[in-house]
Amino acid sequence: MAREDKHDDAALVDGDIGGGGLPNPASLEKEFEEMVVPSWRNQITIRSVVVSVILSAVFNVIVCKLNLSTGVIPSLNVAAGLLGFAMVKGWTVLMEKAGYLKQPFTRQENTVIQTCVVASSGIAFSSGTASYLLGMSPITAAQADTGNTPMNVKQLSIGWMMAYLFTVSFLGLFSIVPLRKVMILKYKLTYPSGTATAYLINSFHTPKGAKVAKKKVWVLFKSFVGSFLWACFQWFFSAADGCGFSSFPTFGLGAFNKRFYFDFSATYVGVGMICPYMVNVSLLIGAILSWGILWPVIESKKGDWYSAELPASSLHGIQGYRVFLAIAMMLGDGLYHVVYMLAVTARSFFQHKESTNEATGVDQITDYDEKKRTEFFLKDQIPNKVAMGGYVLLAVVSIIVIPLIFHQLKWYQILVAYIIAPILAFCNAYGCGLTDWSLASNYGKIAILVFSSWVGMDQGGVLAGLASCGVMMSIVSTASDLMQDFKTGYLTLSSPRSMFVGQVLGTALGCFMSPLVFWIFYKAYSVGDPQGSYPAPYALMYRGIALLGVEGFSTLPKNCVTLVIVFFIAAVVINIATELLKRYETKYRVYRFVPSPMCMAIPFYLGAYFAVDMCIGSLILFIWEMKNRNGAKEFAPAVASGLICGDSLWGIPAAVLALSGVQAPICMKFLSASANKRVDAFLG
Repeated sequence: MAREDKHDDAALVDGDIGGGGLPNPASLEKEFEEMVVPSWRNQITIRSVVVSVILSAVFNVIVCKLNLSTGVIPSLNVAAGLLGFAMVKGWTVLMEKAGYLKQPFTRQENTVIQTCVVASSGIAFSSGTASYLLGMSPITAAQADTGNTPMNVKQLSIGWMMAYLFTVSFLGLFSIVPLRKVMILKYKLTYPSGTATAYLINSFHTPKGAKVAKKKVWVLFKSFVGSFLWACFQWFFSAADGCGFSSFPTFGLGAFNKRFYFDFSATYVGVGMICPYMVNVSLLIGAILSWGILWPVIESKKGDWYSAELPASSLHGIQGYRVFLAIAMMLGDGLYHVVYMLAVTARSFFQHKESTNEATGVDQITDYDEKKRTEFFLKDQIPNKVAMGGYVLLAVVSIIVIPLIFHQLKWYQILVAYIIAPILAFCNAYGCGLTDWSLASNYGKIAILVFSSWVGMDQGGVLAGLASCGVMMSIVSTASDLMQDFKTGYLTLSSPRSMFVGQVLGTALGCFMSPLVFWIFYKAYSVGDPQGSYPAPYALMYRGIALLGVEGFSTLPKNCVTLVIVFFIAAVVINIATELLKRYETKYRVYRFVPSPMCMAIPFYLGAYFAVDMCIGSLILFIWEMKNRNGAKEFAPAVASGLICGDSLWGIPAAVLALSGVQAPICMKFLSASANKRVDAFLG
């Protein structure tokens, strides 16, 4: 659930660390042979729903905070799996001792919880509260200069945001259901994240795995408490902007002014421990290239390339270079992966189609595990008529409702989106099964360009493009997530019906909780302020893409178009070089050390501080692996998840304090020696 999404703007770990290389234990199902598999209705219990609601709230807070701060979101599947197992297992143990336990805790119930929580936190990403929806707001529009007109700006309101999300978020679930047997049984697609999640859940419910899981939960809890208390301690020194440990000039004031510093964020140290090493290195390389080299050179051209009178936040000044060069690299990387994935999908699809092996019937399967999994996967079916009818019905509702929320979009434009979307959803779900890459946000960016240029500036093309992004992203993202869940269900003998119901419940929770959590942050902090704690970088970037769609390149500052073309081509070339090295240079596997253009682009706007945090997380993990590789492999994800959860959840009490008018008692600020002398002289 990395997200911007898997191998996209933010989840970059994106391919959001699949874990598809896990070994397949021999006759795993024989270990569970004596355990009765409950019916699909009994897999959805009251306790599983309660736990899902609690964990959905927790992970919505985490994802919202990550989205608003940098947009880099790691896979939190391990944390969701561990916490879900710990909460229900603890409850069942207590009930069993009291003599009230009616139904044991099964891996199928665990899978339903996982499905629901991941679906909910997935909506927190695809809802766009920190990207395309926030990009519609007056705060973001004011930073973009052009397009700041009533037709292209919309005041945020929790009411219409929830209505919009409930309208667009369920169609993706119905669009892909008819293809579940083809994807899972006939083509046997891997779905690495879904497979890894299934192995994690299966391991929890074996005697040895349960003991290891308890240790991991305890490690996660200690990490969580430490991170939460550290965040609380930091709050006491942050009475105003620029105060506290988050503004510590680690490498000196000069580096601090160029946004190179360590901000003591436990969240991003934890994120760095989860993300692959090369993701974190790519972020640091991007920060050095931009803030260390490129921006100082461009700023030296002030008065020539752009007006010296412009504020630093103007897109016609230095901010324009930061935003549009980042967009160029993201679009170059994204469009390359879209074309590449379509080619891979088409080739693989036709190879499967030409294959003579059509054996999907249970009687034709000899492997014990596969036979049992296929039997249960085919047991509870979701009628195709229900899926197709649901998609058509929800599409009709959307075609009616969305123009009421965004009058800039016409009904026939939404109809076109819903005709194209299932094709893209299939391509994304199929490609995700092959590589674990979800390209939902890339399809969303393409939708912005297409629909904003279709509508035009005077007719509200900026808002139309951003709203269409949500339509496309929601369908494509939820479709691939559901297919991942079907794979997890297949490997844990969970019913497709219970998986589908879990996805629907999680999607509904996400549509309710995501705007609610965002609204708390939005009211408590200066969300969208480039200099604040929650700059929400993707809001301005997505609005910038919409402006490109309606205006073209004519309004960009001097030489910006040339640089945009250079960086776009560079992103494509880097990806092509990486692919060629993968295919033809296998001795040293040099491709592993080629930086990711998508990752490099993120610090262009934000600076290096979070990349420093993440590299410190990588350094901690590297030292741990050198000293105890097995221990790091087992417990590092739990430690990292605890760091992320504790620090992120402190955001809620901090927001409540801010809304109540309670300020931190101390402002810890760092000044140069000369500035300190002037302050002392002023104070007498």
